[in-house]
Amino acid sequence: MACELLLLAAESDGFPLLLIEEPEAHLHPQRQLRLMAFLQAQAAKERADGQHIQIIVTTHSPSIASDLCLDNLVLIERGRGFPLRKGATKLDNSDYSFLERFLDATKSNLFFARGVMIVEGDAENILMPVFARLLNRNFAEYGVSVVNVGGVGLGRYARIFMRTNPMEDGIVSVPVACVTDLDVMPDCAPEIVKKVKPGEEIPKRPPSRRQWRVKGEFSSTELAKRRQSRIDKASGQNVRTFVADEWTLEYDLAFSGLAKEVWEAAVLALADERIHNGTMTRDNAVKERAAEFAALSELGAEVLGSHVYAKFEADGASKAIGAQYLADLLEKAFEKGTLNADGLCSKLPDYVLDAIGYVTSPLVRPGPLSSMPAAVAGRLP
Repeated sequence: MACELLLLAAESDGFPLLLIEEPEAHLHPQRQLRLMAFLQAQAAKERADGQHIQIIVTTHSPSIASDLCLDNLVLIERGRGFPLRKGATKLDNSDYSFLERFLDATKSNLFFARGVMIVEGDAENILMPVFARLLNRNFAEYGVSVVNVGGVGLGRYARIFMRTNPMEDGIVSVPVACVTDLDVMPDCAPEIVKKVKPGEEIPKRPPSRRQWRVKGEFSSTELAKRRQSRIDKASGQNVRTFVADEWTLEYDLAFSGLAKEVWEAAVLALADERIHNGTMTRDNAVKERAAEFAALSELGAEVLGSHVYAKFEADGASKAIGAQYLADLLEKAFEKGTLNADGLCSKLPDYVLDAIGYVTSPLVRPGPLSSMPAAVAGRLP
């Protein structure tokens, strides 16, 4: 390839064009990055006749895609090319700068997916594929990539798939689900998660600069507007945003029907170091807190869910480790036969089911047909 580039650079006439098919086939990922840097540098040079070498590379490598300028990328989807250059997408200049810095090889999987789920945290990144697999919507089979943006830039990644002129350019048909929190806690939660001291009133906004919000500060109309504004920030064409039904993932899972499982996962996350060094067993860690959970179970879904979430927010349980334990608990329940796809479907929040269904195939909560085989009830693809 270097020799061909030398020849193209030396020629004084003709159209200088280099076509390379899948250069990653025999290259280590680090060499792929060096090759792309070299090719982009060569394409930027001007020949003696004023022309630039046109280099076209086809690739299935996330490593290569991550190292290319977005301006140079063309997404090929269903036999049609969708250039990602400025002006062709709904990305603005700051989006391009941001993505050049943070679009790494892991996130670049989105360029090669049949469906994309963009999430804001490690827990969603771990749990969404597990939920999908247990619901007979295996992301691997559907070609779905999960992109964890770490709490920032969700809309920026979503706008990669939005075209400026869809009437002329067409629309990228890849379904993209953005999953985000509502970030409004129930009125009972501030004291439980230690945002305020026992008996202390919630500081008024303004003059208080607190970022967290409670339901009591919103009318039903205002809450609906808040939800819609979050949807509108990252929705359009085949991109849809799914906002938590209540507050945040861990709370919503507990509120919806998985309180015991999320509680146990949080307890295990808090005991994780002792479990791994052999000074505590998983069973004993859960038994030690069983009475506490039983007492809380009588206090209603909002209070119980807030206490479950407090294990993460106030007590310091790792959400990522908790998600790993929760995934394990659910998988073992399936193995034992104490939980099945219909049972899990009935316990998951609607927004989780809707997001999974959007990037795979629709899911519905089991009704009168729930006792029938999943395929008869229309639950399998």
